[in-house]
Amino acid sequence: MDYFKRIQCAIEFIELNLREDLKITEIASQAYFSAFHFQRVFQAISGFTVQQYIRRRRLSEASKRLKQSNHKVLDIAIEYQYNSQEAFTRAFEKSFGITPGKYRNCDIELSGQSKINFLDYQKNITGELDVNKPVILQLEATKIVGYEYKTNLNNEQHYKEIPGFYEHFGANEYFMCIPNKIAPGMSYGIACRFEDNGAFSFVVGEAVEKESEELEEGFIYMEIPAGKYAEFDASGSNGRVQNIRDFIYGTWLPNSNFERREGPDFEITDVMNSYPDHLSMKVYIPIE
Repeated sequence: MDYFKRIQCAIEFIELNLREDLKITEIASQAYFSAFHFQRVFQAISGFTVQQYIRRRRLSEASKRLKQSNHKVLDIAIEYQYNSQEAFTRAFEKSFGITPGKYRNCDIELSGQSKINFLDYQKNITGELDVNKPVILQLEATKIVGYEYKTNLNNEQHYKEIPGFYEHFGANEYFMCIPNKIAPGMSYGIACRFEDNGAFSFVVGEAVEKESEELEEGFIYMEIPAGKYAEFDASGSNGRVQNIRDFIYGTWLPNSNFERREGPDFEITDVMNSYPDHLSMKVYIPIE
């Protein structure tokens, strides 16, 4: 089913329930996505988060109520899911640069967030990023031992933190703590353990022959499942992998004939052939 039409179904659900307590799992279910994957695709396509969209839409609709009704500011705040007039006022002023009370009594009109149409994104997509077509591979299961870090999709926190995870891993020589390595010099970065609120684990480690009975604190054993994967070449500057991932989830996947299946996605860096200003890296996305 078309990604853009599916996400638009979720948008319609949001619009019908702006005054209700919206749960991300309920929103994502309208598009037949997991909550985590829905947030990732939504953000990659639109450039902002689901939560940001909902907040902007509520404030925009609340601004109309301020002008078109005599309801108290507190009543409008509660109607649009703010717990207090103070919280509503802070959010309103941060968004529009004016308090609700002053706005109600002035002649200016605000430029708020209109209802989004994801079908427009489909029409306007361009392939400006220089990315080769992915190679579709059938991979065997891979055993991994690595150090587990925690991060989050919200506010693109993961893009800010993941480079630091690699630095922390290397600076502490955690690669020396991995037993039974089968490909020294090939570093794995694995996104897994996805949660509905956007949190997930990022495991930095290496492929191993077998599971170890005892691991150092902070290390975990996991398996990357066998199956079909799309392999993207993300070699280049340090920031290129972020652009590649945005391209995958915001452009390639929605316009491909593939679905992202359950399971982790990962990247492999050839550390022996990488340099401070150039990484030799490939990104793998599970597909069906």
